[in-house]
Amino acid sequence: MVNYVVLFWLIFSSASAQTVLKVSGEVAQPLHLQATDLKVLPHVEIKAADRDGKEHRYSGIPVIELLKKVGVTVGGQLRGENLVKYALIRAADGYEVLFALPELDPEFSNRTIILAESMDGAALPAGMGPYRIVVPEEKKPARWIREVREIEIRFAK
Repeated sequence: MVNYVVLFWLIFSSASAQTVLKVSGEVAQPLHLQATDLKVLPHVEIKAADRDGKEHRYSGIPVIELLKKVGVTVGGQLRGENLVKYALIRAADGYEVLFALPELDPEFSNRTIILAESMDGAALPAGMGPYRIVVPEEKKPARWIREVREIEIRFAK
């Protein structure tokens, strides 16, 4: 009996250890995504100046693509009460940042906010990755959250 309990715990902890990003809240389909799930999503490359003042090349997934995958109202449907929804993004250490949905949507904004997985052609270093939000043209990179683990969609009401 003890062996079955240990085996169940090992299987459960192994499966949850593979989850690298959770997307939940006011979504049609909450997801626990693994690195392999994220690799198949559309990727873009952007240039942006980091805290060090130097311009870097970041590659990653536009956050809007993650929102589409979980069924968040975007684009032409983003109106009325949906305009008061926001994305709360959490890091491994508990740090949180907030984005109104229109900030993330290309029909409302000219910039592409990404969930970056590489910088200058290399994987993000420990303490920064495996995923980081990159916000081009933001004056202060305070919302460039490192070690992203969760995106939760909520209503501001």
